[in-house]
Amino acid sequence: MKVIFTSDVKGKGKKGEIKNVSDGYARNYLLKNNLAVEATSGNMKAQQAKDAKKEQEAEEVKKEAEQLKEKLADMEVKLTAKSGDNGRLFGSITSKQIAEELKKSHNIKIDKRKIELDDPIRNLGYTNVPVKLHNDVTGTIRVHVAEK
Repeated sequence: MKVIFTSDVKGKGKKGEIKNVSDGYARNYLLKNNLAVEATSGNMKAQQAKDAKKEQEAEEVKKEAEQLKEKLADMEVKLTAKSGDNGRLFGSITSKQIAEELKKSHNIKIDKRKIELDDPIRNLGYTNVPVKLHNDVTGTIRVHVAEK
């Protein structure tokens, strides 16, 4: 019997998949526990419509990420810190500080975990920091660290 899974079933299928399973398994377990529905033509069309809507929403999220990438390319985040003689900071600038300053000065909220700073910034000057906005979209923030 062909069924459309309505939720993930370990070892059998993921939500939205259409698979052939044995009749007894389908009737006695999957359909009874609302884990799947029978793959009739009406249910197939409904599933295709859900898939198309999900695809469209994913495309919109990607477009928003692209727009944010363009916005971030023209932007500069300025932070101040105490430093020693040769331009080395006494502390360091972390991704959390960058995210907070971005929110405060430019009103753009980016999660600190999306800011891909390998090591904290320990020198004065300009640094380009990559930001993962989406699986396929990575932007760059220009961070300026100045003397306090």
